[in-house]
Amino acid sequence: MVRNNPVIMAAIQKNILEHISIMAQEQVQIEFREQMQQMMILQQQAPTNPQSAQMLQQMTQEIEARKAVLIAEMTEDYMKEENRITSQFDSDPLLKLKSREVDLRAMENERKKQNDEAQQELARARLLQAKDNFDDKLEQNEDLAKLRAGVSLAKSGVQQAQVMVEDN
Repeated sequence: MVRNNPVIMAAIQKNILEHISIMAQEQVQIEFREQMQQMMILQQQAPTNPQSAQMLQQMTQEIEARKAVLIAEMTEDYMKEENRITSQFDSDPLLKLKSREVDLRAMENERKKQNDEAQQELARARLLQAKDNFDDKLEQNEDLAKLRAGVSLAKSGVQQAQVMVEDN
């Protein structure tokens, strides 16, 4: 299950690499115990003695180089062991089936998500269309009301004209 969750896998691998770094640091401290004591003395002398500063820098580089080699070796060992373990899982048919089932579920969830998004987009489009139709109908009603008012005014104007003609 963890292998199928990239977030958890990344967190676990990060933690493993941190542990490898700590183990390499501890190994370096054991291997270079005497040099580290000398480095403490050189650190005190470094501000006044450029030769001490140079020796301190050389020792630091030597220790860091050894630490990098240890980290590389430990990481390689970790990867070999992880590959050995995962190859056992890869050959297990039940685990393959379970993995396939998880993949299918993920694909189904993605399909449902896309379908839901499409339905929401369609609903938005319908609402926009309905709004446009409503606005058009409102505009038409206003135009018709203006026409009716004009016709009504025209009728009353014609009736007044007839009354005036009849009066004359």
